[in-house]
Parts: sequence; structure tokens; C-alpha cells
Amino acid sequence: MKPPIPIYLAVEDDLSEWVARRVLSVRPLEYAVGAVFGKTGFGYLKKQAPAFNNAAKGSPFLLLADLDQYPCPAQLIREWLGQPRHPHLILRVAVREVESWLLGDPRGLSAFLGLKKRFVCQYPERLTDPKAELLKLVMTSPRKLMRESLVWKNESSGNLFQGPDYNATLAKFVLKDWNIQLARKTCSSLNRFCLALDRLEAE
Repeated sequence: MKPPIPIYLAVEDDLSEWVARRVLSVRPLEYAVGAVFGKTGFGYLKKQAPAFNNAAKGSPFLLLADLDQYPCPAQLIREWLGQPRHPHLILRVAVREVESWLLGDPRGLSAFLGLKKRFVCQYPERLTDPKAELLKLVMTSPRKLMRESLVWKNESSGNLFQGPDYNATLAKFVLKDWNIQLARKTCSSLNRFCLALDRLEAE
């Protein structure tokens, strides 16, 4: 039996950390997560990416970032690293945000939000603003506490923003109900994340 694989995390925010931890938790091999870096947006990750790449020489390092407005993951990786990627640096990019991966499980998310009718989202990674789509979906939830936790609406403009308990509430869904295998089918960037872990585990 192989010992747990030690791995460090670097993420943009709390939600990304929970997504990364959940993916690692369902792998065939056990992971021992060490320090978690970042959680202050993409700026810190971009600045420190070369250092994380160098640190991967000593232990596997998972850097999970959102694609946001970059045209493609390859360009983001080239710009952030500026050097060859070490094999033990797993630099994965969610297209366009990790919220896309959650929308990739419409059955589970509908049940979590208490929706009377399951929503349809065939191509989550084609959405220009997945978080905005998720917030609009939350507004249709009949559960008042769910709406108040996840969404804040500016009454004058009608714009929707991340609610006061956004990350912690979605963490409950991610850690308990999120169907990763289903989401992999419509979210190719999530699938590539899992394939990268396959390669690491095969060593």
C-alpha cells in the first residue's frame, strides 16, 4: 500500500480550496495536504507561480486558478511561469471559474438549492461569467436562508453580488453532494485536472 502523497495547494479563494480538497479526497490514492497558499485572488498566484514551480522539485504542488479573461489556459500558464513547468507542479486552470465545475452537476446543485425544476446547463465552460449565472440560479431558490447566504442584490441597480456566506455555504455542497464524475463530462478543464492527478499517481 502506497503512503499518502504529500501535496501543497495554491488557490485563489476558499471555494477553490474546497474544490481542490474534494477532488483529492475521492482519488484512488490518499493525499496529505500541507500548507495552503494564496486565497487572496489571482495576483498573488501569478506573482508566485515561478516560486511554486521551483518548490515542486521537493514536493508536488497544486496551483488552481480561474481562467477569467485569458483567451486560453495555455496562454495563462506561459505568462505565469515563463519557464518549463516541473512535472510535479500541477497547474490547472478552471474555465472560466470553478463555479463552472459546480454548474457541471445540475442534478446535485438543483437539489442543494431546493429548486423545484432542475436547471439545464449543457456547456458550463462556455459561459462568460459562471459566477453570475450561479447567482441568478440561486435567486430562484425557494429557500430564503440559501438566497440570503449566497447572494446580495443591489436594489437600485438590480446587480447581483456574492453573498455574506458564499464560500462556506457552497463548501457544504462541494464537500458532500458535488458529483465530480458527472461534472467531468461537461467540464473539460476539470477532466484535465483529474487526468493530471492520474499521471502523478502513476509514478
